Amino acid sequence: MTDSTAPADDVWTVQRILQWTTDFLKQKQVESPRLEAELLLAHARSCPRIRLYTDLQTALTDDERTRMRAFVKRRANREPLAYITGHKEFYGREFAVGQGVLIPRPETETLVDVCLEQLTDNQLAHVCEVGFGSGCVSITLAKQRPRLKLTATDISSQAMEFAATNAKTHGVEARLKLLAGDGFEPFRGTATVLFDGIVSNPPYVRKDELAGLEPEVVQHEPPEALVSGEDGLLLTRRLIQEAVSLLKPGGWMILELDPAQCDTVAELFGAAGFFNTRIYKDLSGLNRIVRASLPQGN
Repeated sequence: MTDSTAPADDVWTVQRILQWTTDFLKQKQVESPRLEAELLLAHARSCPRIRLYTDLQTALTDDERTRMRAFVKRRANREPLAYITGHKEFYGREFAVGQGVLIPRPETETLVDVCLEQLTDNQLAHVCEVGFGSGCVSITLAKQRPRLKLTATDISSQAMEFAATNAKTHGVEARLKLLAGDGFEPFRGTATVLFDGIVSNPPYVRKDELAGLEPEVVQHEPPEALVSGEDGLLLTRRLIQEAVSLLKPGGWMILELDPAQCDTVAELFGAAGFFNTRIYKDLSGLNRIVRASLPQGN
């Protein structure tokens, strides 16, 4: 979509720019090029995606063309679509995202589903999330369970900004406390904190795996939210060990993991004193979530 590639009449209608962008993104090996072309153009025009189909013969303004050109260039460089549009849908809600924050994945919706199974609709409970990122998990839990209180930690200052914005947008800031720190570090040296449950989507990529991931991930998403040691379980091991002293008797812990790690993590839970361990599959039918509980008190 440069002057040299423009059609002879130099009129870029919605239909024409969608076709050109689709072909261009396909050449750049972008997955779902037509869908992404539509989402980029809707963002450039500040309109709902459905509006594109009622405006197929409408010519873009100069400002819209300028914005679209910049967006397409960024996407061709494999910058994630969510960073370009500034938002990502999760559990039917929009969350603000940007550089320095892990983009919510569909698999993580299963993590939320498993957590919700542990919480009745009107239950008074206090849940901790480690590594809140955009805040999508904690905020979704708060929206689905109106009496739930949450405390969440993250080491990233960018995550803190985005999560705080998202919490306010979705009206749960009064029930979600965001703390800066690595893992459970914010709770050290304070009075004992006992949670009904702990949830985390920790970094679980092995060091030797990172280079082989998609350019969108390797080049743009925060490595500290992805990689955790030689086997991908460095943080997970620590969280399981430390969670024992932070959970109430009968408290639960739920983790999202690589499918190949679930059996190992189930064993780690058992070694730490957890029981009633269960592995859940994601929407693709792959092992993804491990849940375990501490014994009830005597």
